[in-house]
Amino acid sequence: MSIQGKKELVVAALQNGIVIDHIPCDSLFKVVNILGIQNLENGVTIGNNLSSRSMGKKGLIKIADIDLPKETLNRIAVIAPSAVINIIKDYAVVEKHKVELPEDLIDILKCNNPKCISNNEPMKTHFHVMDGKNITLKCHYCERIVKQDEVVLK
Repeated sequence: MSIQGKKELVVAALQNGIVIDHIPCDSLFKVVNILGIQNLENGVTIGNNLSSRSMGKKGLIKIADIDLPKETLNRIAVIAPSAVINIIKDYAVVEKHKVELPEDLIDILKCNNPKCISNNEPMKTHFHVMDGKNITLKCHYCERIVKQDEVVLK
């Protein structure tokens, strides 16, 4: 935003922590739930419907003084594959990368097939990523195909 040549920060700067950027607006609160933000004592900033050149509108989450485990990043990749992770140290971005779906998702999703063995036996679920761009997954056990809008996280 520009007012007579001056720029205004929409969200305050972060000294140390993580910024999850380029979250589709309709996925923002699903990512908030994945992160368990309601249970954190760290400083958190959530922005929604922010202007984005590439997306039109986007969501953004800033969390102070935190590292996210790979499993959490994998969960975010299923819900918001366009998300970008920025690692901040001393107000500077020291690392920036898109979330990436691994080839296999273990114990992250629930199979939508009620007859699948993973829903009826004490075992970890296992999905193969068939299409990482359009988020198409296949259950290892029953071979049920699951699209992004059908995903049920564990």
